[in-house]
Amino acid sequence: MVKRRKPPSQTWRTFPENHRKTLVSVDFFTVPTIRFQILYVFLVLAHARRRIVHFAVTSHPIAEWTAQQMGEAFPWDAAPRYLQRDRDWIFGREFVDQVKATGIKQLLSAPRSPWQRAYVERVIGTIRRECLDHMIVFSERSYTGMLGNSWSTIVGVARIWRGRRQAESRPVQSPESGRIVSIPVMGGLHHRYERRAARGAA
Repeated sequence: MVKRRKPPSQTWRTFPENHRKTLVSVDFFTVPTIRFQILYVFLVLAHARRRIVHFAVTSHPIAEWTAQQMGEAFPWDAAPRYLQRDRDWIFGREFVDQVKATGIKQLLSAPRSPWQRAYVERVIGTIRRECLDHMIVFSERSYTGMLGNSWSTIVGVARIWRGRRQAESRPVQSPESGRIVSIPVMGGLHHRYERRAARGAA
């Protein structure tokens, strides 16, 4: 039989590159507390700036709760065009119905293929290495506050990602602004640097 040639299709790596501005990834990761309680962190990552759009922490992840998080992450007409996720049981019927109602097209990764969700997997790995490996989580409330305030400052503002083509803009500080000082973040676990005028200067 004569084999018909099919037109070349784009690879999976090409697809995220072409749809970066309209693509988000969602995933869960677990955090143990000092009392041996397991917390589940839901993460929504925008590919355009590799920025954490939304996160939530719970000890009892159910499909209804996960679906509610999508509504909080993308209110009104702010929903992206594509949503990338794995095939975890946490994303149940309620979640699928919520995503379809907002007009988002879901992209399911192949089983045992975390490389297809490389961006969100890398962010989770960074949180584990640079945050969770150096601190003890006491409760859901404390970890929510830490992840929302201190860690967002490090990832979204203070740190410049070399791979981000559309990095967050920061004002240029001239030498006249003062000397460079170290500002501790997360209790001194990390630091950010900026110029500040000396106190008490005439």
